[in-house]
Amino acid sequence: MKIGVVREIKEEENRVGLLPVGVEMLVADGHEVRVESESGVGSGFEDSDYERAGAQVVNEAKSVYETSEMIIKVKEPLPQEYDLIQKDQIVFTYFHFAASESLTRAMIDSGSVAIAYETIQLKDGSLPLLTPMSEVAGRMAIQQGAKYLEREHGGRGVLLGGVPGAPPGVVVVLGAGVVGSNAARMAAGLGAQVYILDIDLQRLRYLSEVMPPNVTTLMSNAENIRRALNDADVVVSSVLIPGGRAPMLVRREHLKTMKKGAVIVDVAIDQGGSTEASRPTSHGDPIYEVDGIIHYCVTNMPGAMPMTSTIALTNATLPYIQRIADDGWKQAARRVSAISKGINIASGLVTHRKIAQSFDLRYRDWRVLL
Repeated sequence: MKIGVVREIKEEENRVGLLPVGVEMLVADGHEVRVESESGVGSGFEDSDYERAGAQVVNEAKSVYETSEMIIKVKEPLPQEYDLIQKDQIVFTYFHFAASESLTRAMIDSGSVAIAYETIQLKDGSLPLLTPMSEVAGRMAIQQGAKYLEREHGGRGVLLGGVPGAPPGVVVVLGAGVVGSNAARMAAGLGAQVYILDIDLQRLRYLSEVMPPNVTTLMSNAENIRRALNDADVVVSSVLIPGGRAPMLVRREHLKTMKKGAVIVDVAIDQGGSTEASRPTSHGDPIYEVDGIIHYCVTNMPGAMPMTSTIALTNATLPYIQRIADDGWKQAARRVSAISKGINIASGLVTHRKIAQSFDLRYRDWRVLL
C-alpha cells in the first residue's frame, strides 16, 4: 500500500502520525511511505531520519495526498485540507466528528474512508488509541489548572498543594475514565484535596481502593455536582461518550455559585465540551473568563508535549496501521472488530450510529460496502 504522512497544520500541533521506526517497519513489509517535509520536526525527528528509514520525503502535502492510498495524521483535517482528500482514500486520524458538522459533511462529500482513532474499540469497551492521549491530557489538565490558578492569569491565587498552615486547593474531576483517573492521581500527588465523580459505582469502588487518602469518590448526580463545583478551585471535565457529543454537566447557573477565579479545564472539548460556556481555544490563546471563572478549552492539549505524546500515540497506532496496510480496510475490519468500530464514514455513508444521530443523518452499517 502507498502510505502518506502529512505535516499537521492545526495551530501549535507538533505531533506526527508516524515515527521513522514505523516507516522502517512498513517498508520492510513491502509498503511505500511518503512523508511531507518537516512533519516530524516538532516531535524531534528530522527529514533525514525518515529518509534513512526508507521514506520518500516530499515538499508539499498536495503531492502526498495525490499519491497515497492511506493518509496517516494526528488531528482532524482542517478546511484547507478538505479538497486534497481523494475518493476511496483511507484517512486514519483523530476525527471527533460529533464536534463538527462541517467536517462530517466534508468527509461524506469526499467519498473517502474515515477511520477514527478515538472509536477504535476493543471487546472490553476500552479505546486503545484514545487511551495514550487521554493519559497525557489528564496529567496535563492538572498542570494547566495549577498554572491558571495563579493570580497573574486571573485565578484565585491558590497553590494546589497548600503549605503548612494554609490548606490545599480543591480539585473536582468529572468522569473517572482514563483522563479523570490520571488527573485525580496527579492532583493528589501535588497534595490537593480531590473529588472524583462518576456514574459507574464499580469504577468508583476500584478508585477508592487504589487512590491515595486525599481522593474522595462521589456518585455523579445533580446534587453532588453542584456541591463539588461550589468548593472547587480547579474543575477537570473529562466525560466521554465514544463517537458522540460530550454530555453537558456544568451549566451557566453553576458558574455563578463557584469561587471567583476558579479554573475549568474542559478536556471533553474535542467532543463538543461538557460545560455550557465552553468553546474551543488554542495553545496560543488558551483561556477566557465567563462569570469570573477561567475556562481552559484547548482542543489538542497533548500537542504541547509532542515528544512524549507522539511516542505514546504511535506505540498504539502502528499495529493498526500495519493491519490496514497489509489487508486493506475492508478485510482488516472483517478480521479485527476493533477496526470495524473505527470506521466512521465510508464512501459517502455515515457508518457510526452516534455521528448520524448527532446531525440527523442516515446511518448505514459499513458492511453494506463489502
